[in-house]
Amino acid sequence: MLDQSLLDAVKSYSANMTRPVDFVLGQGEHSKRAELIDFLEKIASTSDKIRFDKNQTDANLSAISFKIVYDDKDSGIVFSGIPGGHEFSSLILAILHAGGHTLKLDEEIQNLIKRIQKPLKFQTFVSLSCHNCPEVVQALNQFAILNDDIENEMIDGGVFPELVAQKNIQGVPAVFLNGEPFLNGKVDTARIIDKLQSQFPDLLSSQAQEQLPNQDVTVIGGGPAGSAAAIYTARKGLKVALVADRIGGQVKDTQDIENLISVPLTNGNQLASNLSTHIHSYDIAVKEHVSVQNIDEVDGGYQVTLNTGASWLSRTLIIATGAKWRKLGVKGEEENIGQGVAYCPHCDGPFFKGKPVAVIGGGNSGVEAALDLSGIVQHVTVIEFGDSLRADKVLVDKVIAKDNIDIIKSAATQEVVAKDGKVVGLIYQDRTTGENKSLDLSAVFVQIGLVPNSDVVKNLVQTNKQGEIIINAKCQTNKQGIFACGDVTDVPFKQINIAMGEGSKAGLSAFEYLMLNS
Repeated sequence: MLDQSLLDAVKSYSANMTRPVDFVLGQGEHSKRAELIDFLEKIASTSDKIRFDKNQTDANLSAISFKIVYDDKDSGIVFSGIPGGHEFSSLILAILHAGGHTLKLDEEIQNLIKRIQKPLKFQTFVSLSCHNCPEVVQALNQFAILNDDIENEMIDGGVFPELVAQKNIQGVPAVFLNGEPFLNGKVDTARIIDKLQSQFPDLLSSQAQEQLPNQDVTVIGGGPAGSAAAIYTARKGLKVALVADRIGGQVKDTQDIENLISVPLTNGNQLASNLSTHIHSYDIAVKEHVSVQNIDEVDGGYQVTLNTGASWLSRTLIIATGAKWRKLGVKGEEENIGQGVAYCPHCDGPFFKGKPVAVIGGGNSGVEAALDLSGIVQHVTVIEFGDSLRADKVLVDKVIAKDNIDIIKSAATQEVVAKDGKVVGLIYQDRTTGENKSLDLSAVFVQIGLVPNSDVVKNLVQTNKQGEIIINAKCQTNKQGIFACGDVTDVPFKQINIAMGEGSKAGLSAFEYLMLNS
């Protein structure tokens, strides 16, 4: 599991620690306990700042769990299972942060978390193949570091099947708070904060809103479009703020990327990392892991207020908030999310190993999902509304060649059927005959396109019936000083290359506007 290159990386990272940390193992017997001990011993061997004594145990932890301790106190961070796969990065960051390395959370978020005075015990169920899970684990681990009343336990669902069954978990990440369901599916730090604020409305009550310096441009959104807009405006010497729940946006949910011009092959995490590096090479005020609460039109521009209470005046706005997965809107979908209805095949596919599933949607995303799932599940049925698959030919050829993938065309999904809290089937209408038919299956993966995230400006700018922001050739909206770009707009063809170009154009248009109105 741990090759020498990973251990060398841990050794290098540990140089950033200012205090030692200890791994403390749980008690008991487990078939994987020896593997866990070996795993922890190898990590501890990389640095004298990382310590592990297998004889030092905690009776409150399971035989396959360990906690992180620093300065003789619990960090509040527990890993139940062996954090390999995507969760290895969560472990490394937990070690670094417990070891005194600077947290990456926005300062206003840190202040919010420090003010919580209620015991919060999070349990975050993950699968090691889930690329959305680490972001949640890492955020909650940082919360635990910041506040002694907060704990977070990462639980590998593959190691604790009985607990997964008991809590009826069929999708990850699944977050429980004080024993009760809290959040499910892909969530970012901003969404966690929003949910905490809804449960604890007094979080902001005693905190005066911080007034930040005035900005020439505020870019809302950190995907390819927003990143390009921020870089282009910063290059012009403008005072620029970038607000994003996460740098990279929806790109981070993408696996292989083969159509980014000049880059034959990359992946979402790498591209997001490159975008972040490029952004931080300029003097841009980056507000990450937060969300915009209000935008008010005022003299001189627009007042932007975040969910942390921070606020500032911006002469112009560039909206690059992207889009989210479109839902089916049929009976049984909403109530079964996380119980067999899923939107991420990489995250939730392992829960349905050896079982039949359906993928709704025959575009590139749907066909790619079917191909990914075909290597895990027993059988995949692709349900396509139209009379032909809309995916690229190279993908269609691959899916046709798979023995365990069937394709049903001209089919309209009518209902997701569940029994005893689990999806057991799907009802669809044959659009050629009008007849309703059923499929027995264990999960439905929805891949039918995107819905624009335009709510933040829905009362400010004009949108079409799909909710897309209407823009002209210069990315201008109908509101003076507000520009928009990327998947949130009515620009055709939602592609990374196009989003980057539109973001660049929006940035240049904002600069032109400011020069003409200075």
